Amino acid sequence: MSFSISVAMCTHNGGRFLPEQLASIAAQDRLPDQLVVCDDGSTDNTHEIVKEFAGRSAFTTSLIVNNHRLGSTKNFEKAISLCQGDIVALADQDDVWYSYKLKAIETALLDSGAAVGAFSDANLIDDNSRLLPGHLWEAFSFDSEQQRRFASPRALEVLVKHPVVTGATMAFRRELFKILAPIPSNHIHDRWISFLLATRGCVIAIPQSLMKYRCHSGQQEGLPPQSRSELISQARTRQPGFHLEEIEQFHTLYERIKLREADFPHAQHALEEIESKISHLSRRSKLPQQRLARIPLILRESFNLGYWRYSAGWNSIARDLIIR
Repeated sequence: MSFSISVAMCTHNGGRFLPEQLASIAAQDRLPDQLVVCDDGSTDNTHEIVKEFAGRSAFTTSLIVNNHRLGSTKNFEKAISLCQGDIVALADQDDVWYSYKLKAIETALLDSGAAVGAFSDANLIDDNSRLLPGHLWEAFSFDSEQQRRFASPRALEVLVKHPVVTGATMAFRRELFKILAPIPSNHIHDRWISFLLATRGCVIAIPQSLMKYRCHSGQQEGLPPQSRSELISQARTRQPGFHLEEIEQFHTLYERIKLREADFPHAQHALEEIESKISHLSRRSKLPQQRLARIPLILRESFNLGYWRYSAGWNSIARDLIIR
């Protein structure tokens, strides 16, 4: 048994890094059967790069240029919808894949049989493709304990706390796209897809680094803050409605799962986790302006483990106590 594999890539002014990424896809030990590139309003040489690549690639490569800007989430939705393979692997325009990436994903899904998707760790590189310290999972605080929980039936408890699945490392069964779409435009596509996939079935976390994830100032979604100073800086620049935006996103997830409950074997667990997450975020959003008045409420939320189950533990407590 084998799968056909499509790669869904989104581009926007990607000319600087795109040739290296396309070359890494062309160098796969297990070549994709299809590459779909949806471009979202590039004004550089992205189109020319893709067209030149399509003319010499060993697999079908299609370039679709949007008539108007869709934004990253809806552009990925469009690219996925045009894929025809059994498995869809997502690709960013600025990363670099190791030659064994698609083979490793295919093997993991074949060996599992029942898995609905997979994602992996990655090395980090800078603008000049030089390796940086650390790994992607480390940067997202996806440590060994969380990996253990993710491998058990408790994956949703990890995902409701924070997103650990980076779209650029993700692949999933295309047949499930009908329950993933439409993806709300106010969501980041990888968090939406990974949460619904985990509500559907097993998502394999591959601890091997299968690609190089590029960190640079021009990327739309980068790494979370890595130092205390970065955390403080981010907290100070967040708008007052930050928690309300996340609450609205989880409400949307809840509504989709509730609407199609029959399609999600783990729906009840997911709905319960979402309700608890929303309650936690609501309590945080309603903390009084006076710092001293916050202390009893923060202590109560700390004692019921809300900060550890649904936020970043001591970092979130510090933010609510000192910065908010």
